Amino acid sequence: MQNELSTRDGWRVNRTSPSLPESHRTIAIAPGAGFWRKLLAFSGPGYLVAVGYMDPGNWATDLAGGSAFGYTLLSVILLSNLMAILLQALCARLGIATQRDLAQACHDHYSPAVSFALWIICELAICACDLAEVIGSAIALNLLFKIPLVLGVCITAMDVLAVLYLQNKGFRYIEALVVVLILTIGSCFLFEVFET
Repeated sequence: MQNELSTRDGWRVNRTSPSLPESHRTIAIAPGAGFWRKLLAFSGPGYLVAVGYMDPGNWATDLAGGSAFGYTLLSVILLSNLMAILLQALCARLGIATQRDLAQACHDHYSPAVSFALWIICELAICACDLAEVIGSAIALNLLFKIPLVLGVCITAMDVLAVLYLQNKGFRYIEALVVVLILTIGSCFLFEVFET
């Protein structure tokens, strides 16, 4: 079936290997495992996907918007969540049906010039998103520990190297790091709620 999908009409380039072959496999679960064991096995990948919506920037923006506008922005939250669900479902369907991620699908379907333009646009969007996260983390380190902003940016940039290192060790280590970071963020916000 994979060869049929890779040579289907409409693809400019045939592909015989799946996207991210080092992580393209099912989650091993012992036969006869109970509900909680299965839940724990699938929660790691779930947290990796959810971290895009659970970062401190999103939480801080939501809290600030809620405190300023009350419930008047609930319709925006509903629409944005529905759009996020739609995009996640479309990405999953693309991967399941074609064995390609979005970048590979664009590369295999569009001309090299269009693929290059899409790559540049994506890189600019990633830079804009990461810039806010890195500067925000550096400001937080400065406020909490009086670390200079330049050193805070360097410390914050080290997380990229940590994730790249852990990627070579296996995705379970990355999942564990993400879960620890999410729990840390949640604990800090919970502490702030009870302190104020």
